[in-house]
Amino acid sequence: VTATDADEGLYGHVKYSFHRISERASELFHLESKIGEITLKDNLDFEEISSLELEVQARDGGELFDVAKIT
Repeated sequence: VTATDADEGLYGHVKYSFHRISERASELFHLESKIGEITLKDNLDFEEISSLELEVQARDGGELFDVAKIT
């Protein structure tokens, strides 16, 4: 995921985190907080889990944030 902030310095720095995520999804996915890259920690089995929904929050150095849903 990608988010940008036009502010300079601390207020323009964006960090990413999972906002709403099931325990199973947290076992399967890793989110790099500095760049927003989501990677797999383990293999996915479509027969076990046919779909997952994750919410990722992007927050700047101040109080501004937004959330994106990923299915």
